[in-house]
Order: sequence, then structure tokens, then C-alpha cells
Amino acid sequence: MQQALGHGPRALICGISGQDGAYLAHFLLSKGYEVIGTSRDAEVSRFENLFALAIRERVTLRSMTLSDFRSVLQVLSETEPAEIYNLAGQSSVGLSFQQPVETLESISIGTLNLLEAVRFMKRATRIYNATSSECFGETIRESPARESTAFAPRSPYGVAKAAAYWIVANYREAYGIHACSGILFNHESIFRPARFVTRKVVRSACRIAAGDELPLRIGNTSIVRDWGYAPEYVEAMWLMLQQPKPRDYVIATGESHSLQEFISASFEEVGLDWAKYTQEDPALLRTTDILQSHADPSLAAEHLGWRAKTRMRALVRRLIEDERTGMEAAAR
Repeated sequence: MQQALGHGPRALICGISGQDGAYLAHFLLSKGYEVIGTSRDAEVSRFENLFALAIRERVTLRSMTLSDFRSVLQVLSETEPAEIYNLAGQSSVGLSFQQPVETLESISIGTLNLLEAVRFMKRATRIYNATSSECFGETIRESPARESTAFAPRSPYGVAKAAAYWIVANYREAYGIHACSGILFNHESIFRPARFVTRKVVRSACRIAAGDELPLRIGNTSIVRDWGYAPEYVEAMWLMLQQPKPRDYVIATGESHSLQEFISASFEEVGLDWAKYTQEDPALLRTTDILQSHADPSLAAEHLGWRAKTRMRALVRRLIEDERTGMEAAAR
């Protein structure tokens, strides 16, 4: 197994193969960290995102299943990380309705196993836990959502993330573990799987601009989200673990836009009118869809000095450029 090359603090990233895991690994390596990453089966995982960032050979990879306490304890005992970043678990809101048990186990039980292993080992390990704006549900009652806003999740994914949040808070208060949760609003990149709506929109715009006549089929375009750029958000994760006292933070741009605006901007970038190439598909509508999602990230700006730099229009431009580059590379 390839050994990590860093000589600084040792960080363990659970879920390193995903979007956030790969960008976080890249960020930590730039800070001089020794990075260890886990996936369920590191021997067969392709780790395409790590290869895309040219860092695959700079990290150590281990197999670990978060829902299996013995697996978690073994990896933590052998690696002894100073920092743990929990980014693992089922990551799709839509898929959580089809796989609610897997979603709850991989997120909530997985988080519990990490915390319990750290408590059992009695080490001064710091833990970052990834939660989500889905914990809030609709933010119409209290808008924008901030750290004190009550949770009201509307999906198995949101329920699991809310449970993980409270598990972290409990272990922090009851056992003095340096653990915190980042309540991240939507953050996108070229590493998003195709099932995510932003990637679907951007890919469709580029595909249609290249001559494909198949329209973009979409659900409710009036939903409103706070969209940011994923590589910026991993810095906020790191900053949270550098604080002397652990605290939970909302991480977002502070600006929300409708999906229709996102689609319009995407097609505008490729010189097309979105309305001519988009069809609403009733099969893609969900009765529990969150219609409004607004964030107040001012606490992160005040305490961490972190602010999102990329807003929606600039994000769309970057995503379109990356998608086109990928399409050109695949065509060679």
C-alpha cells in the first residue's frame, strides 16, 4: 500500500473518494499534513477524484466500514490520527428515500462509532463531522437559517444528519471530546455524481450545445438553494478543527437562487435559451422537496475568518468550463 509522504499532523479522512474527501485531501496535503483516507474497500475502489487531482500516490488508503465498530477501532488504533474528518455515508437525498436504513446506519451509526472509538482510546483526537442544510428542512419559518435554528428535516438523509449532529454535541458535552459539526449548504464541483441536479443541468447544457437533441428533464425548478464551490468549503472544515474550543458552524455563501436561475445561467453560458431545451418531468417531483433554503454564515466569517468567494454565476461558469474540458478529454 502506498504510504503518505507528509511529515506534519496526521489526518484521517473518512470518505476520501467523494467530492469533499478528495478536495480536503488536496488541501491538507498543501498544509503539510500526512493524509490517510478510508473507503469501504480500498483495494477495489477506483479513487478517480484523487487521480484527477494528482494526489493518489500521496495518500495512504485503508479499508474501513463506519457502521462496523471493530473496523473503526482497528483503523484508528493503527493510524492514531490527530484529526478525523467524517465525510462518509450515503450522500444523496433522493436515494435516501429508497435506502433509508443504509442512510441512517452509514451516517448516524457511523458517526457514533467514530466518537465511541475515540472515547474508548482516550486520545486527544479532534473530530470534524459533516452535517447538512437538509437538517433544517424548510427555512421559511426562520430565514435565513443559522446555528440556533431548530431542525425540521424532511428526508431520511436529513434525519440521519440531524441525528449525527446531536450525537456529536452529546459526546462533546458529556465526554469533553473536541468534536464539531459543519452544517454545510449545497456546494458543487465537477466531482458531483451525475444524479445530483447541478451536475445533471451542467452536463445537459454542454451536451445539447454540442448537438445532442435530447432535452433536459427536470423536476421543480422553483426550489431555492444556496450554492457554493466545494473546494472553498473544505478550508472551513479545517478551520473549525483549528479552534481552541469546538463549535458548530453554518457554512454557505449567504446568497440563494432558484433552480430555474441556475438552469438559465448554465444554458446562457453555452449560448442557449434554457426554456427551449427543458421539460418538466412529474416523475422527478417529490412531495417532501424543500422549497426554500437560506443560510446565514456570519458566525463562520466572524470566528473563522471564512467567507465563500464563488457565487452562483461564477460557480456555473466554472462548472461549465470543467464539464467541457472533461468532454473534450473523453472524445480524444
